[in-house]
Amino acid sequence: MKAILGKKIGMTQIFAETGEVIPVTVIQAGPEVVTQIKTVETDGYNAVQVGFEDQKAHRVNKPLTGHFEKSGAPLKKHLAEFRVEEGETYELGQVITVADFEEGKKLDVTGTSKGKGTQGNIKRHGHHRGPMTHGSKHKRLAGALAAGTYPSRVFKGNAGPGRMGRETVTVQNVVLVKVDTDRNLMLVRGAVPGGKGSLVRIQYAVKGQDK
Repeated sequence: MKAILGKKIGMTQIFAETGEVIPVTVIQAGPEVVTQIKTVETDGYNAVQVGFEDQKAHRVNKPLTGHFEKSGAPLKKHLAEFRVEEGETYELGQVITVADFEEGKKLDVTGTSKGKGTQGNIKRHGHHRGPMTHGSKHKRLAGALAAGTYPSRVFKGNAGPGRMGRETVTVQNVVLVKVDTDRNLMLVRGAVPGGKGSLVRIQYAVKGQDK
């Protein structure tokens, strides 16, 4: 599995031994606790559920409180599920930290991108359909959308104005530059989706790990 939940803190820069300045995104990752173990016999597939970030008792509803009591895990704010690979074993209440991750490895980071509200064609899709010269006053409008007599309608799925951002995004192959086990921090080189304080899922890269 090799996966952990974290919170995006922001960006900074560190110096490599060669003197190179490396821009990094700081992620507070874990510690997370195993709250449920799913198996083929009980659930039809093998997975492990983990909890991240402590939560006050009055903010947790009764079903979730019972769920945490059953596993013996402390109350957590975020729950997530990861598939378990062959040969991996986990126990209820087991704590997973950044110490389980190796510096220099590539990671896939999943988060929710920043929401930008309702946007027009140009900002959302980069379309510049109208002429930018010759006195046109409509360069930010969508322009013609449909064919003529047939089919006499606009096809579904056309790029148009609408809600932009706030989507689940996975950025692949960001490099884990440094692990700070004392402060539960990961410093990664590469873009991380979402704003400061947003929740991210981090796991070893599926593709290109050995490149």
